[in-house]
Amino acid sequence: MAATVMDGAVQIAAEAWEVVRLAPAWLLLLSGISILLFAFISLYLTLHLIAPLPRHPHPSEKTYITTLPSGGVTTPQPLACWHDDWLAHRASSAAGAESKDTGHIEPATLAMSVVIPAYNEEARLETMLEEAVSYLDATYGRASSPTSPSTKSTKSKTSKSTTTTAEPTGYEILLINDGSTDSTISTALRFSHAHSLHSTLRIISLHRNRGKGGAVTHGLRHVRGTHAVFADADGASRFRDLGALVAGAELVKDSGGRAVAVGSRAHLVGSEAVVKRSFVRNALMHSFHLLLRLLTPPATSRIRDTQCGFKLFTRAALPHIIPYMHAEGWIFDVEMLMLAESAPVCIPEEKHEGGKIGGAVRGVRVAEVPIAWQEVGGSKLNVLWDSIGMAFGLAVLRASWALGVYRRR
Repeated sequence: MAATVMDGAVQIAAEAWEVVRLAPAWLLLLSGISILLFAFISLYLTLHLIAPLPRHPHPSEKTYITTLPSGGVTTPQPLACWHDDWLAHRASSAAGAESKDTGHIEPATLAMSVVIPAYNEEARLETMLEEAVSYLDATYGRASSPTSPSTKSTKSKTSKSTTTTAEPTGYEILLINDGSTDSTISTALRFSHAHSLHSTLRIISLHRNRGKGGAVTHGLRHVRGTHAVFADADGASRFRDLGALVAGAELVKDSGGRAVAVGSRAHLVGSEAVVKRSFVRNALMHSFHLLLRLLTPPATSRIRDTQCGFKLFTRAALPHIIPYMHAEGWIFDVEMLMLAESAPVCIPEEKHEGGKIGGAVRGVRVAEVPIAWQEVGGSKLNVLWDSIGMAFGLAVLRASWALGVYRRR
């Protein structure tokens, strides 16, 4: 029976080859083009069906709660939202036939904004906040603190003289509660009361779980800082390395003030913490990095650690990245870096400290900064299934941007 089936298959293949051999060249060429066109259209339509599209924010997601000095909790308060202002500015720019890819953003009112996505983090959140607040208090002070410096010395880019100009001070922490079902909110409120973080620690609750990428993107739409960083709630990254991220961003920022700095664990690949991981986990890690190098554009592919949950943006970089985000799962970091790479030209490019003279430069520069890191228990990452999901998500993401399903609109 098997031999009969095999003989039949061979005969069909031979007949098909004979048809191809006798067909005129123009017919073969036309058939090939038709097949490719059909495949392209099928892929394009499939991507439209499966590519993630972020939902619009629920009205309650544009509010926050915080603690009161009296010991209570505020009613929901409206969040500042530079993204809404950006959308209005883009609409008016489009009406005036200007470019829709605008870098407009409201001025900063604080020095640093910290975005923390949190999903069922009652067990790990307090330790992370302890370290973060200790560093932020010492480095930036509270916005309402009378001891906070109100001015900083800055060098003019047009001269070597040093001038004293007023700059924003203080910091904020935006905790994005991503549909938690445990005591994440009460843990954060208790911590805020204990450390008098009234109005400094703001809790934003999403209507339903969006995923880490959706939570981070939502938080970054509402930051008020000169710099904005997102950090995982598990405390795996050391907050004292925030200064290194700021310094890295300053080294690569362009004349428009745009820069991104990403924490990197690449230098730890040969360390004991990584070596002790299971063979499967390390194999999946290296396979994913290979896939990244193959599927991402040049600048993004050179970044050795795209997935570290400790990334900083200058305020000027945000409107070139955040409004165009689509990914809301684990792969969102890669989309951020791809958007930074594809950002429009900043003109003119002038010499700045640590930089070089150049012409018009496309893209927001990214600094990869080595940071301290430790493995923390309680991860919600399913190594096998989430790795498969990330690989699939990366392929969909890259194809969607390459084929125009996603665009800078």
